[in-house]
Amino acid sequence: MRLALVALLVIVTGSFVETVKADPYRWCAEYGGGGQGGGGTNCYFVTLEQCRAAISGMGGFCRPNNFYDGRPVVTPEDRAQPRRR
Repeated sequence: MRLALVALLVIVTGSFVETVKADPYRWCAEYGGGGQGGGGTNCYFVTLEQCRAAISGMGGFCRPNNFYDGRPVVTPEDRAQPRRR
């Protein structure tokens, strides 16, 4: 009985949670590792030009972000109602 009650609580609580948003950044920079097998990834670029500027002089390449879905992202600030005076 307790297990059923806990399961019901989890289901009800989960129905109030918002869905996950995908990454709003379209481009990722893949940096070179300097021959050591290292390197890094930075997926915080809206435009290809931003990505290319970031890797300029460091080596690496730009690639599309696999988690980008093209939908606009709405933040909690966007949803906030303006204050009435």
